[in-house]
Amino acid sequence: KLRGDWGAVTFRVEVADTKASRARGLMHREHLAAQSGMLFLYPAPQGVSFWMRNTYVPLDIIYLSSEGIVVSIQANAAPMNETPLPSEGPAKYVLEIAGGQSAAFGINPGMKWLWKRNM
Repeated sequence: KLRGDWGAVTFRVEVADTKASRARGLMHREHLAAQSGMLFLYPAPQGVSFWMRNTYVPLDIIYLSSEGIVVSIQANAAPMNETPLPSEGPAKYVLEIAGGQSAAFGINPGMKWLWKRNM
């Protein structure tokens, strides 16, 4: 859930918490449902850079600090593009959602992110 002055939005995400699952990410997916995505978990805050190799849908890549603050956003990352898309500061979490949803929901750097893992 991302929360801002406008309210909150909830996303249902798959978790990528191993080196292999982070490397695979959303590659080879032909669609991504609205308000769904993938959450990448890293063991410690670090500079993170993503690319869109073998990724068929545009994505918004949201970099989050260990405190759950949006550090930066790479909006509408182009499918199949191998240009590095780095965070603008250390990130412990990265949320990938369908391209354009950050703007549609008003998600911006500085916003707070809340995460609840459902079992």
